[in-house]
Amino acid sequence: MPILNVKVSAHRTPELSHRITEALLELTSRVLGKRRDLTAVVITYVDPRDWAIAGQSLAELGKASFYFDVKVVDETNTKAEKARYVAEAFEVFESLLGDLHPESYVYVQDVRASAYGFGGRTQEYRHQHPEQ
Repeated sequence: MPILNVKVSAHRTPELSHRITEALLELTSRVLGKRRDLTAVVITYVDPRDWAIAGQSLAELGKASFYFDVKVVDETNTKAEKARYVAEAFEVFESLLGDLHPESYVYVQDVRASAYGFGGRTQEYRHQHPEQ
């Protein structure tokens, strides 16, 4: 059910896309308890020359960075789970991309069940009609 929108300061390769996808599926299911079979990952690559922090490109700084947000239904994860997820995500991307700039972001977005869903049904509907 979660969707992860990922931006990475790297040049796209099928191998890197696969490694990012697998790492985030594992992390999202293990730490946030989300179903792997209902989790989507969308990756956008940004040339390090086009990603600037404090006015300098990552290419100039010799660093990598990432940003991603994951949407989860409000009140389905604790503060501790979300904090662990953010910390472990940074470690995952550091292992995948190398020297990360500390200005790399994870946003766990809590969304209302009545305003979020997939397959034409909200999560609130699924909660009220578990047999369907």
